[in-house]
Amino acid sequence: MHRDELENHLNHLLEISRFQDYCPNGLQVEGHPAIHTLISGVTASLDLLQAAIAAKADAILVHHGYFWRGEDMRIIGLKSRRIAALMNHSINLFAYHLPLDVHPQFGNNAQLGKKLGLIETGRFGDQDIAMLGELPQATTLGAFGEKISRTLLRKPMMIGDPDRPIRQLAWCTGAAQGYFESAIQHGIDAFITGEISEQSVHSARESGVAFIAAGHHATERYGVQALGDHIAQKFAIHHQFIDIDNPV
Repeated sequence: MHRDELENHLNHLLEISRFQDYCPNGLQVEGHPAIHTLISGVTASLDLLQAAIAAKADAILVHHGYFWRGEDMRIIGLKSRRIAALMNHSINLFAYHLPLDVHPQFGNNAQLGKKLGLIETGRFGDQDIAMLGELPQATTLGAFGEKISRTLLRKPMMIGDPDRPIRQLAWCTGAAQGYFESAIQHGIDAFITGEISEQSVHSARESGVAFIAAGHHATERYGVQALGDHIAQKFAIHHQFIDIDNPV
């Protein structure tokens, strides 16, 4: 398929024009016009780029790309090495941040909920990024933490009584601990995100609402995989997700 066809499809599917984001969404680095092999990953690190080069990829699709608001605009150091790797091998880089978090089917939040067996009941937060939902039946915080460990292959940090029954939840992947206070107002039993801040511990203890930090990388692996699989099926190209380990 042609690079422009893929970009147009992704931009339309993810409705990028309606988002005020911290980075440009869409094609960030232009490579060869013909795309036969697509590699997806969470972050456009040099390790991912080198794995894509080894796989003879024509395009890379990520959640965390480049050119973030407030960063040094010069192409030097790490940024220079990364962009040079892409351009020297004529590989296209597509990156979608908030649009990939929010999408109702391929979004990080929708996919994490699906992985954990959560039933969506609503949304809240800026641009409806965070989700509300429930478990099919009540369980304990400890038992749910074990399920997260098995599913995400990462032991979460949990603030709360492991014996406490939970059923009503809110979640938002990545670094969404700033939504915890708002989530509490929705009468939930537990909140899931990727990272935790110092003040979140006190908020969890004082509110009685459990805080589950399941890993920024670990919670954001599934949206880009689902989107890559969709592209492969729709346009009959090869897709491979490459997971570059990240303990955060």
